[in-house]
Amino acid sequence: MPETPLDLTLDAPALTAWLVDFPSVSGTEKPLADAVEQALSALPHLTVDRYGNNIVARTNLGRAERVILAGHLDTVPIADNVPSRLDEDGMLWGCGSCDMKSGVAVQLRIAATVPEPNRDLTFVFYDNEEVAADLNGLGKVVEAHPDWIKGDFAVVLESSDLEIEGGCQGTLRVLLKTKGERAHSARGWMGSNAIHSAAPILAKLAAYEPRWPVIEGLEYREGLNAVGIEGGEAKNVIPDSCTVTVNFRYAPDRSEEDALAHVREVFADCDIDEFIIDDHSGAAMPGLSHPAAKAFAEAVGGTPRPKFGWTDVARFGSLGIPAVNYGPGNPLLAHKRDERVQISLISDCESRLHAWLTS
Repeated sequence: MPETPLDLTLDAPALTAWLVDFPSVSGTEKPLADAVEQALSALPHLTVDRYGNNIVARTNLGRAERVILAGHLDTVPIADNVPSRLDEDGMLWGCGSCDMKSGVAVQLRIAATVPEPNRDLTFVFYDNEEVAADLNGLGKVVEAHPDWIKGDFAVVLESSDLEIEGGCQGTLRVLLKTKGERAHSARGWMGSNAIHSAAPILAKLAAYEPRWPVIEGLEYREGLNAVGIEGGEAKNVIPDSCTVTVNFRYAPDRSEEDALAHVREVFADCDIDEFIIDDHSGAAMPGLSHPAAKAFAEAVGGTPRPKFGWTDVARFGSLGIPAVNYGPGNPLLAHKRDERVQISLISDCESRLHAWLTS
């Protein structure tokens, strides 16, 4: 953990390194939230509020439009990749460097250096994005203080290689349980093997052909996959239960209800004893035709592309706020042991947002 306080005069790459060196695995964000709150509260042009480990800072200049810049404070568990390391090629290595402390650093820099933006700004720093949806800090703020999260357009600074990523796919995780009868493995005929009973589930998954629909000119790629299987009591016991965990990543043209119905249909003839919804977060349409999104795209350039992973653009979409993903870093490096970000992308991201908000 850094020995110095959070210093918003640092440039964005140095600020990213400071944030990476401040561990904040999901559920442990309080010390970092304290540091962010203290630093932002020192800026006279911002009103700062806190709910749990979630910080919301706002300008109140009476501008015609309000933009939300959002980013999560948490990371996945550290994998021997803290403290940060800057190599000779200008690559900053470390847990959260890509997802998404570089984006948070840009948020903090904009908060500190743009006291009179051309649009009113709301900065949201929230916890527990990397875990189950019911723990998500942004969701908790929306529920408790909906008036804090109002705006005409939102940018979630998730890593996107500085390309606009429209919308996001939904994610549904279900537990498919099969039941058998325990017996000694030497007399297997006296029981019924629940793991063997899961074979039709695995066959369905192996044969599944996902859709690649084109929505508002962006091609999304669905996927239905087993992400875990659990069963067995001992090496000499026929198992009487088995659970296959399945994750469905679905395109924005499916509602949550449609996605769930589709998964139920796929496994309808698999003799499943229990079908349990473990986690579900809906998708978000691209929304790139909205005037605010168009203006943003014109300001930062590039060619919009689809977002395959789930992000909180979906939460903003459910509030009627069009939102895009836009931030430094390669999303393919998120959560990896060798997670890293090119520091030039961090600086470029800050420069482009600064120009958009001051021109």
